[in-house]
Amino acid sequence: MQATTRSQFLSSLVIAAVVGSLTAGALSAQQVARFAAADVSPAATDATPTFYADVLPILQQNCQTCHREAGTNMGGNIAPWPLVSYDDARMRAPRIANAVREGRMPPWDAADQHKGTFENERVLEDEEKATLIAWAEEGTPAGNPADAPPTPNFLTAAMNSGNEWTLGEPDLILSFDEEYCLTDDIRDIYVDIPLRLTEEQLPQDRWIKSVEYRNGPAVHHIVGGVGGLVPGAEPRVYEDGYGRLLRAGPREINFNMHYNKTPGPGTAVCSNVKVGIIFKEPGEVIRHVTGGDGLFIRPIMIPAGTPSYSASREYTFEEDVELLRFMPHMHLRGKAALYEVTYPDGRHETLLHVPDYKFNWQHSYRFADPPFIPAGSVLRFTLWWDNSENNPANPDPSVDVRWGRPTHAEMSQGYMSFRTMSERRIVVGEEIPANVIADSSDDQIDQVDDSNDNR
Repeated sequence: MQATTRSQFLSSLVIAAVVGSLTAGALSAQQVARFAAADVSPAATDATPTFYADVLPILQQNCQTCHREAGTNMGGNIAPWPLVSYDDARMRAPRIANAVREGRMPPWDAADQHKGTFENERVLEDEEKATLIAWAEEGTPAGNPADAPPTPNFLTAAMNSGNEWTLGEPDLILSFDEEYCLTDDIRDIYVDIPLRLTEEQLPQDRWIKSVEYRNGPAVHHIVGGVGGLVPGAEPRVYEDGYGRLLRAGPREINFNMHYNKTPGPGTAVCSNVKVGIIFKEPGEVIRHVTGGDGLFIRPIMIPAGTPSYSASREYTFEEDVELLRFMPHMHLRGKAALYEVTYPDGRHETLLHVPDYKFNWQHSYRFADPPFIPAGSVLRFTLWWDNSENNPANPDPSVDVRWGRPTHAEMSQGYMSFRTMSERRIVVGEEIPANVIADSSDDQIDQVDDSNDNR
């Protein structure tokens, strides 16, 4: 008997892995037929994928940002369980296979034309889908731990940390004066909570190096004056040469909190948030101050029953920039988003198309190779909503919908981050230029993000 190689076996499963209409029984029968044709036993160790050699690399790349213990995504509230160890994955192998086969995981909404454009994309190749499905159906073999790839930096930091902060002990920790409590009957609520920053806490302006959130239960996302947090988020880190200014106290910093839970007897819960901030050291040099715009489209009024209502706005770049990321934001009627640019020479380019927007996944799209946008270019940002009965997530297709914070209302923004091409030389600890101070604010512009805007 001649054994096939693992790659040959996996390639034979590609078609089955991507045909969602196949039943589990039919898929198994096809596998048996292929094994017979190849004259190889399904248990052949060189054919069946193993966890350490084949499955773990896929999980690290596409899943573990959310699926890990006490992850930075809302304190672990978004992903219901980790997928870090062999036992983690083995116990959930059937669920993994079903989610992959049905295209529910990993979540990613950018159009296929953008494949490879964004550094944080989560997209499974056909062979990777086949690997996960085959591993689940062929007994979830562990394989040799020596075949495991290196542990990702974000997991290493979490495991090596002696406390709750994965990036190290913060220089400043902010939290609400008291917990916010949700009663049994509350399902979904937005609330603005002001946080008082005192002069004792921050007597002078400081340059931020990193921002990390730790939250209590029932938090869906945060729009705040010092970074923000969305499902699947990672701490924000400003690497060498980059920074964001945090103005000194005394003053208030507003946090728009979105809480969501299942209502019912005994579901009442109280929740707080902690923000850990690490500052740049004196003597470090800031060469680029990241900027952005919320790209708010207001007012909006989405007519009842309308299946594809759209609204747009434009933004003109006043100086040369490199784009770092986009993040469209709507609620349950959100349908699609589009970012297009027209250059000064008349050329037109689509920068991001999200054809099937999903409220439950607030993706930030970080450019792997930030595109250069010359001064005078015009960005056109367009959103679509489905307020018809054909939208299964629609709370009420019979009403006209306007802008509002509750989930049953709608939002209409498209957060954008960029860096200017003009290089600065601001030494941390020395006097900060007046124009930099004037441009610095805690407005809700560049605050909901999972990106490291530091390139």
